[in-house]
Amino acid sequence: MNHYAIEVRVTPRYLSEQSDPSQHKYVFTYDVVISNVGQITAQLKSRHWIIVDSNGKVEEVRGPGVVGEHPVLEPGDIFEYSSGAMLKTSVGTMRGSYQMLAQDGYEFEAEIPAFTLSIPRTLH
Repeated sequence: MNHYAIEVRVTPRYLSEQSDPSQHKYVFTYDVVISNVGQITAQLKSRHWIIVDSNGKVEEVRGPGVVGEHPVLEPGDIFEYSSGAMLKTSVGTMRGSYQMLAQDGYEFEAEIPAFTLSIPRTLH
């Protein structure tokens, strides 16, 4: 088993009540579950998101922690949070990574697998 193993699952949702397609404003929320499936305690230090809309516009977001926190995850721990993104198109993708610091001083990245943001019934 890997000492340094963080698993990330993301569930996106379209927020029609906050979106305005006539103004090219599509608002999405996403729920994130971060699980320490490794054998050593690690702290989330920073995040890096890559957001791409269907026009090919790329936006990168970097910053400390998530939702104002730097969660410490012991082996088996889970941290959950919700955040959001706004696109100018009805479909886009997000992916990225969390920069982690293990209890023993080792720094590593936890990959955030790519997921799709789309309004309902856009993708079949």
